[in-house]
Amino acid sequence: KPAEERAASVSAGEPGADLSAQLVVLGAGPGGYTAAFRAADLGLSVVLVDRWPQLGGVCLNVGCIPSKALLHAARVIEDVESMAEHGLMFGNPSIDIERLRQWKNRIVGKLTAGLTILAKRLEVREPDGATRVVAFEHCIVAAGSEPVRLPGLPSDPRIIDSTGALDLKELPDRLLVVGGGIIGLEMACVYDALGSKVSVAELTPGLMPGCDRDLVRPLEKRIRARYAGVHTGVRVAGVEARDECLRVSFEGQGAPSPQDYDRVLVAVGRVPNGKLIGAEQAGLRVDERGFIAADRQQRTNVPHIFAIGDIAGGPMLAHKATHEGKVAAEVAAGHKRAFDARVIPSVAYTDPEVAWIGLTETEAQAAG
Repeated sequence: KPAEERAASVSAGEPGADLSAQLVVLGAGPGGYTAAFRAADLGLSVVLVDRWPQLGGVCLNVGCIPSKALLHAARVIEDVESMAEHGLMFGNPSIDIERLRQWKNRIVGKLTAGLTILAKRLEVREPDGATRVVAFEHCIVAAGSEPVRLPGLPSDPRIIDSTGALDLKELPDRLLVVGGGIIGLEMACVYDALGSKVSVAELTPGLMPGCDRDLVRPLEKRIRARYAGVHTGVRVAGVEARDECLRVSFEGQGAPSPQDYDRVLVAVGRVPNGKLIGAEQAGLRVDERGFIAADRQQRTNVPHIFAIGDIAGGPMLAHKATHEGKVAAEVAAGHKRAFDARVIPSVAYTDPEVAWIGLTETEAQAAG
């Protein structure tokens, strides 16, 4: 509707609407809840919608936070191991996987509970089970992304994505990580420290695509010495689900012969949810990959609807979504704001950690 009609209908209560608000935020991840809280700070009435019963989205519940908790546990083990050459020796760690999982879940629970308290204090409303229609003046789409699913793989619970890897129900003796990007390598670090024999298969010529090769080199040197196998320029040609294992075959120069694994973690990237939520029905332009285009104010082609975070384009990082959320909320509240994406830091919490910001050396050379 035109802006004047939208404002009038919201203030009067849209006929047939169960809830009315000046701003509706779709998605309660780091971008979404930041946008909702900032908008509430600026005096807007806000409704925050999410598919999960707790706030925090993928990042807090099954992404950044649980992975960093497990990476901390891995780092403790590795620090202890590294002291052996200095004369301080301990026995092999005894790992109670269930207690470790409960500790990780408590960390997540504290943070999501804190978000719920903050939402109540700021009077950010969440729809209940009876809510079907919400009227709004502005909307911020922050519906995030899902793990990419490789076609042709058998339906087998032993083939997992990052969510399954973080659930940590048991430790596999042999783990194959398909994808040598940040997510895959972080999970590889965790399972290696906990005692699994880890292998990594990456389709591109090098690990951590997009990062300068000289930054990746110290990490690659370390994990090649520790892991059962690190295969670059290699693709998974097939997975055969057997009773006792998963038999994986590979293709590419230097590809290993078929290998047996107890678990296969698929971490080949994420796909935005633009098509999954039917964004075209609101008139939004969604590209073939599922991204919703937004300008520097985070506005889409529909002026009163904004897009932020993973769904608005890469890089798919929580801190990028958070900043975009603030910009969108402030623009919706009438402020003059814009997002400058030139200097977004990227960090891999591997061992050693790898970080970079701005134009990489590789990109600068490619651009002349």
